[in-house]
Amino acid sequence: MTAIAQSAPRPMSARDWALLLVLGAIWGGSFFFARVAVQEIPPLVLVLLRVAIAAIALQIYLSATGISFKPVLERIGPFFALALLNNVIPFSLIFAGQTQMGAGLASVLNATTPMWTLIIASMLTADEKLTVNKSIGIVLGIAGTAVMIGPGAIAGLGGPVWAKLALVGAALSYAFALVLARKKFVGVPAPVVASGQLSAATIIMIPVVATLYSPTIVMTASSHVWAAILALALVSTAFAYILYFRILASAGATNASLVTLIVPVSAILLGVIFLGEALETFEMMGMVLIGLGLITIDGRVFRRI
Repeated sequence: MTAIAQSAPRPMSARDWALLLVLGAIWGGSFFFARVAVQEIPPLVLVLLRVAIAAIALQIYLSATGISFKPVLERIGPFFALALLNNVIPFSLIFAGQTQMGAGLASVLNATTPMWTLIIASMLTADEKLTVNKSIGIVLGIAGTAVMIGPGAIAGLGGPVWAKLALVGAALSYAFALVLARKKFVGVPAPVVASGQLSAATIIMIPVVATLYSPTIVMTASSHVWAAILALALVSTAFAYILYFRILASAGATNASLVTLIVPVSAILLGVIFLGEALETFEMMGMVLIGLGLITIDGRVFRRI
């Protein structure tokens, strides 16, 4: 059972890269599930359903496998902080920002998460410092995301500054969450970290949703919306966060944050595969830049050359 490591993160292995690609594909697919669910469920209610169902599923998993939930009870404060930084704050900021800007620009701003993570981790940890290849690779990845989004990247550029700051704030929140998880949950298995975070997020979201909405709002949702909610909660949240914290334990905060560069790629490819959407030239060029950025961060190809 993979736990958050105390030693310095090792270079990304083939297994780490495979898990990162799987996680990127899963979170890319979450856009499809959310697109269906949000047609009938308000966004904040959807956030609560997402974290609550995922938390229940992970509690059942821990019970069935005999993994103790005790580490969460011993670190209640840090787990609530992680829930705020990794779920409640970024989810809320992203939703608020996207009411005033296009999805393309939002994707580019969200893709700055590795840059903020690299900066924050270099200041707050002793083993994740700025390197030339990481810095160049992250810049290439952000540029690739902007190119891949293409015309959609400039949608909303004339919108209010606060909306753009909200998306940057979400990226910063994710970065602080990654560093917090590496520092505060040493030795805690990934499923326990995921379960504790989502349980705390559920406790935070219940009074928010109860204040703003009637409980009957979920009663009228259709069956296909509930199917999307379950997929979002069980696959894109419960299972995805286990992968996320395993990558964090194995490869460190900066490498785990690279998933935000892969998510837009997987979302576009899923649209091509399952929705018959055309793959544009600028999208392929952006994917090449993102791939080059990831290769630069990994560094092994250049060392061999």
